[in-house]
Amino acid sequence: MPCPICAKHRGEGPLVGPVVWADELVVVSHRPGDFPGYLFVETRRHVAHLDGLTEAEALGVARAAWVAARALQAELEPESVHSAIAGRGIAHFHQHVFVRHLGTPAKVGWMDVDWPGAPRADVDLLCGRLSAHFVR
Repeated sequence: MPCPICAKHRGEGPLVGPVVWADELVVVSHRPGDFPGYLFVETRRHVAHLDGLTEAEALGVARAAWVAARALQAELEPESVHSAIAGRGIAHFHQHVFVRHLGTPAKVGWMDVDWPGAPRADVDLLCGRLSAHFVR
């Protein structure tokens, strides 16, 4: 079965969202749709799990997730920023970095992005602001 994240990196398929930042090892992109503040940190190389990353990839992923979390905090001022490596079902390493917006109802699951009153925004504009945080 073709890898949906590899397809995403080619600009194909339903997972394609705005790219926030990328280098030769890592891609940071926003989840498709208009719910602001849900990013993915992915290796460019097709590798399934954390233990399969090279040291350079692991360091690149760690830095990208750290910058992404700080950028989301600065730009959205959420209740909190979370991260998870939970790639069951997709055999391409990816780390979720996402916010819990102020006022999110307690019954809303930690990865849910659609509920009555959920915030909506132009994520392309948000990604432009987030990308400025990745300048070294």
